[in-house]
Amino acid sequence: MKDKDSLLQTAGINTRLTHIGNDPFDYHGFVNPPVVHASTVLFPNAATMDKRSQKYTYGTRGTPTTDALCEAIDALEGSAGTILVPSGLAAVTIPFLGFAAAGDHALVVDSVYGPTRHFCDTMLKRLGVEVEYYDPAIGAGIEALFRPNTRLVHTEAPGSNTFEMQDIPAIAAVAHRHGAVVMMDNTWATPLYFRPLDHGVDISIHAATKYPSGHSDILLGTVSANAAHWERLKEANGVLGICGAPDDAYQILRGLRSMGLRLERHYQSALDIAEWLEGREDVARVLHPALPSFPSHNIWKRDFTGASGIFSFVLAAESPEKFKTKAHAFLDALSIFGLGYSWGGFESLALQANLNDRKVAKAPKEGPVIRLQIGLEDVADLKADIERGFAAASAV
Repeated sequence: MKDKDSLLQTAGINTRLTHIGNDPFDYHGFVNPPVVHASTVLFPNAATMDKRSQKYTYGTRGTPTTDALCEAIDALEGSAGTILVPSGLAAVTIPFLGFAAAGDHALVVDSVYGPTRHFCDTMLKRLGVEVEYYDPAIGAGIEALFRPNTRLVHTEAPGSNTFEMQDIPAIAAVAHRHGAVVMMDNTWATPLYFRPLDHGVDISIHAATKYPSGHSDILLGTVSANAAHWERLKEANGVLGICGAPDDAYQILRGLRSMGLRLERHYQSALDIAEWLEGREDVARVLHPALPSFPSHNIWKRDFTGASGIFSFVLAAESPEKFKTKAHAFLDALSIFGLGYSWGGFESLALQANLNDRKVAKAPKEGPVIRLQIGLEDVADLKADIERGFAAASAV
């Protein structure tokens, strides 16, 4: 296996995804690891129990199944360690709780995932952590926002719903000069198209619910840390007693095997549709970082090696009074696109993005923002469905 491990270091991404995470010969040659269900783990004698001097001690501390997934994620992220948690939101909240304390000041990007903002504005506030939201385009200018008690910077690139890119290396460099921890929600790109720890981030967060799962039926989050922050992250997770289930870990590990192929299809189909939407009169703007017209496209092109299948567009509307009615007409006319939250699955989804909570990065004024998750369907069929939406919206 050691020879294989060294070969995988330089292998292509689909080769790596096929083989990382477990050695079949640890399990009698079976290519998938067994699902080990555990709470109680037995010790051979009192001395071993006293010193906890064996690999597994209790179900919350990991099993061979969850370890196989953690090892695969570490291989993708280049991280010192990974924890598994029950959801993508938990993957955000646990490092916040682990690295912030009462009296601290935290900087959070204003284009952040909505439930993350809700957590910051409620629980973190009650715990005595002050949160300040910053412009996603701030770059190295974030230095002006630092205080002596700034301990944490949360980034998300691209931003939720409006997809602003952030200059992650510049922000990380400033944060580290001030001794702050840098977190990044990297769910959109996955480690296949962007590796946060290679760009100065300390804690990489991923909703494995999305592309690693790929089938809209698993909730799981991963949090990966560099060597300097791994022990504290692991300690926080152990203290909180939050862990991912072995059945879910098994399913995510299976999903990883095809993620490279699926993600490539999502990327190409979404970009095709985004380019097509740019030429339409009923679209005011397309919010996709891989489009040269997008304001922060240069950052995406510099730092990322690909794009995923989710983006937004601004549906042209004559006045704010018509935003909701036109958006609802568009959405209700769709047949192939489902109306649902989440993304990263095989099916296409659509929704109207709610941007009322923004403080700095305000919502577009030209019309409602429609977010599309482009699945694995044929692009021609998706375009025809979108056409039906436009026809219904124009009749309002």
